[in-house]
Amino acid sequence: MLAMPAITADPPLNTTAKTAADTAANLGRNVQTLREARGHTQQQIARVAGVPRATWANLESGQANPTLAVLIKVAHALQVRLEELIEPPRRLGRLYRAASLPSRTRGAVTVRKLLPESIAGLEIERMELPPRASMAGVPHTAGTREYLTCERGKIELSTGGTSFALDPGDVVVFRGDQRHGYRNLGVTTAVAYSVIAFAPVAE
Repeated sequence: MLAMPAITADPPLNTTAKTAADTAANLGRNVQTLREARGHTQQQIARVAGVPRATWANLESGQANPTLAVLIKVAHALQVRLEELIEPPRRLGRLYRAASLPSRTRGAVTVRKLLPESIAGLEIERMELPPRASMAGVPHTAGTREYLTCERGKIELSTGGTSFALDPGDVVVFRGDQRHGYRNLGVTTAVAYSVIAFAPVAE
């Protein structure tokens, strides 16, 4: 007796329709959000994309069913991937508590990552120095530049045989590929922010 082939049922029509409606709604919200983030009117961005303004307005209505050719033009005008046009809108923000950010101690100094996500070529840290505390910096690859900003207290930066005394708001730009050090000159806790711009690595 011959075995009967398995029969796969098509998804219910109402499920398919809901998926299509959700995709169109996602498209509408994403296109509008991306356009507004770039400071363009519908007329301006439609001209960049090479589509009629009415077509763009229809996309933002959340009920459009555009062709692939139109989606490609829209993605190119907004400078995003096609997937970003139809995926569910991202959360507007996410809170990271200070305790969740990576930190380390070097002697009495506490160094904490300022951002929860990495940025290519950059490292941004917050340094908290107790009264009279000091910390030696680590020389980086040739061509690296560092920016030190004093937020609170009085901090001395020593680099290349020169010392700089920073008050709140002051910034020092220096070569990060040489020996350097930080010191709290005051009797209260000092806070500084360090931005390290790494030199491009030759391939």
